[in-house]
Amino acid sequence: MQAQSLILRQPDDWHTHLRDGEMLRAVVGHSARQFARAIVMPNLRPPITTIAAARSYRDRIQAAAGDHGFTPLMTAYLSDDIDADEIARGFAQGVFTACKLYPANATTNAEHGVTAIASIHRVLERMQTIGMPLLIHGEVTEPDVDIFDREAVFIERVLTPLLRDFPALKVVLEHITSDDAVQFVSAATANVAATITPHHLALSRNALFAGGLRPHLYCLPVLKRERHRLSLRRAATSGNPKFFLGTDSAPHARGDKESACGCAGIFNAPMALESYASVFEQESALAKLEGFASEFGPRFYGLPLNTRQVRLRRAAQTVPDQIIDGTIELVPFHAGETLGWRFEGLVDA
Repeated sequence: MQAQSLILRQPDDWHTHLRDGEMLRAVVGHSARQFARAIVMPNLRPPITTIAAARSYRDRIQAAAGDHGFTPLMTAYLSDDIDADEIARGFAQGVFTACKLYPANATTNAEHGVTAIASIHRVLERMQTIGMPLLIHGEVTEPDVDIFDREAVFIERVLTPLLRDFPALKVVLEHITSDDAVQFVSAATANVAATITPHHLALSRNALFAGGLRPHLYCLPVLKRERHRLSLRRAATSGNPKFFLGTDSAPHARGDKESACGCAGIFNAPMALESYASVFEQESALAKLEGFASEFGPRFYGLPLNTRQVRLRRAAQTVPDQIIDGTIELVPFHAGETLGWRFEGLVDA
């Protein structure tokens, strides 16, 4: 007989975009109602590169999140001229949890990213010494590299030599999309891990063109072939602690997605746990969801496990076609689809 409910230690989201201003106020509640903590991406305009900027952004997030008990974990945006001393001070003060490496122009608001790894060697050396994690958007940006190969080429050209030069550096290869990444992380030492999104578990690149161009399924790194999706599902549901939850929820207003040059990003926060639960059930691995969602991430980061629990109930629900908050109109992941699980919130003590 199928279980009608699922109780989990409250999960964390180890990769999300909360934006700022009106968009922040529109989206943060969707993350805060499900997750206790979240690694917040720093790719604002201007990017988060100082302790003062991170504190201020953290305050804005907490004010917008209200009384959910949500803890944003802040990250520093690496650039060629980033101050290693500022990064180390921020980590020591508990302001910065990690640093984020965007190759220059790799994705949204990455124009100030790193142009060459050699330019940040001093920062990486300091991070390795103090045990500060490096979070990586793992794609090369050279125009001669096919967009579907950019993750695999990054692993070969950039990540492999980086780990050779800094073998003790804690590294999270974020939102992995390929079997190449699965194999690399699986074979790497224990200080290398990866996050996996719900959309890369649910979709292959065919979904981008089902019945026409689907701008709300366009993300970076872009969806890959079916064999890569199946490899990601095996990794996520394997119980291997190197792989854990990171939604990469990346909201953009509907008009910005449905424009002549649509923005990259999938807004999956509203139904994140329901989406993951559906995948794990399809793979006959519901018993392994708690490790992936609630345990492996904090252990890698050296943080305590959450003590509260949440409940998901087996109940069909149709995902709304759009979510409107003030002047912000968003299209969520799974819009118009029916999912078999419903998030019900915290379990009463």
